[in-house]
This record gives sequence, C-alpha cells and structure tokens, in this order.
Amino acid sequence: PHALAADATQALWSSEFTLPSGEPLAMSSLQGHPLVINFWATWCPPCVEEMPLIDAFFRQNKQNGWQVVGLAIDQPSRVRQYLSQNAISYPVGLAGMTGTNLGRLLGNEQGGLPFTVVLDAYGGLIQRKLGKLSAQEIQAWV
Repeated sequence: PHALAADATQALWSSEFTLPSGEPLAMSSLQGHPLVINFWATWCPPCVEEMPLIDAFFRQNKQNGWQVVGLAIDQPSRVRQYLSQNAISYPVGLAGMTGTNLGRLLGNEQGGLPFTVVLDAYGGLIQRKLGKLSAQEIQAWV
C-alpha cells in the first residue's frame, strides 16, 4: 500500500459529517481498521448500482474489522429519502461540498462520482477508483 499525502491524511481523520439521523460521524472513529470510503450521490446511476455490492462486502467483512462509510455529495433530503427506500448497513455521512473537497485531496481531481478509496488499518492506500466498482474489484480488497 502507498501512503496518502500528509494533507490528505490530516483532512480525512479530522473530518466530521452528520449522519441522516442527525448524529455526528467523526472519521477519526474509523482509524485503526481497514476502511472503504465511497463518495456517491442519489442522482448518479453507477453510484446507486454499486451500493448493494459495497453493502454486501460490509456485511460479510465487518466481523473482520472492516469499516465502510458512504459520503453523499447530495442534498440531505434526497439522501434521507433514498436511504428510507434502500436499506444500507454502513453509515452514510451527509458530505456536500466538504465531501467534494475531501475527495479531491484523496485523489479525485475531476470530482467525478462514484469515487472509492480503500485504506488498510494503518491508513495506507490499497485502492483508489473513479467509476463503478465491479464485484471482482471489491473481492480483491481482502
């Protein structure tokens, strides 16, 4: 795995988002575990198409310490509506423009979606992917 740039690491672990329930999600609470960060939006077809795969990965691997967080680059009301109709097991942060900026720091220069970053338990970069994930790519994480 490669190390993230110091500014990206600092920005990631100091970020805090709000969950649709209104509770805070501190990214620092996810440190020390392998972590999948998926940037998405309700209006992005490939984003919503890959969510069931990511959710299945989380349900199969959370007992092994894996954490998954979705960061929604979207209107909070749309995210809440989407999640009320589509059960997702992992936490989703309402990220907005803060999430867009964090994604850029993590390597998404174009700002496209979906964008996924996979980190090992030490914060090392395992994978960075702009575009829809395949089942094979997800299985390769473990």
